[in-house]
Amino acid sequence: MEYVSAVPVPQSRAQAATAPDATGSRRSLAAGLLLGAVGATVVLLASGQTWAEGKAAVGGGSLPLTADGQDVTGLPAALAIVGLAALVAVFAVRSGGRLLVAGLLALSGLGAGVSAYLGASDSSALDEKAAQTTGDASATIDALSHTAWPYVTAVGGLLILLAGLLALWYGKLWPTMSGRYERDGTPRPRAPRTAPDPDRPEDLWKALDRGEDPTREV
Repeated sequence: MEYVSAVPVPQSRAQAATAPDATGSRRSLAAGLLLGAVGATVVLLASGQTWAEGKAAVGGGSLPLTADGQDVTGLPAALAIVGLAALVAVFAVRSGGRLLVAGLLALSGLGAGVSAYLGASDSSALDEKAAQTTGDASATIDALSHTAWPYVTAVGGLLILLAGLLALWYGKLWPTMSGRYERDGTPRPRAPRTAPDPDRPEDLWKALDRGEDPTREV
């Protein structure tokens, strides 16, 4: 009589280590792509919104003026585009190159967030608009106020930064986009060339174009 043991067979160390790594790779990859894409989208959209509002004195009255994120600083939007490019490039490079691109991704998010946060209290953009509107270089803005959009932009930069940190930590486990397209250097086998069919004129013409004798048997 044969007995079946109920004790589970232990996995090898390689199998035990591979499963968590594969799971962590997929999760970190999905999180990195989501954070990077959402963060860049938030930065680009929020940079086009109104960041500051105020009034300029004109002829005894006041003229309301606004400044969007591009008026205050174009750095967050530019860095968001750099972050998107770096996010795509992470999958096109390997080893040391991947670390460099991941670092660029993280730095672009950090720069976008910091520049947006500093722009939340900026008044120079509205002062410049007031000077252009009134024709007085010394004109300034009264009743200056800021919206929440600079802080939304800073949050988008933080998401890009997190995507870069994930790429730095887990990027070595992520797949390489160009790997499947690379050739291993081995010659590809050629399909055997069949003799032209004399009943098909197009085969005869093709053989003549190749410099072959269509009447010669293969």
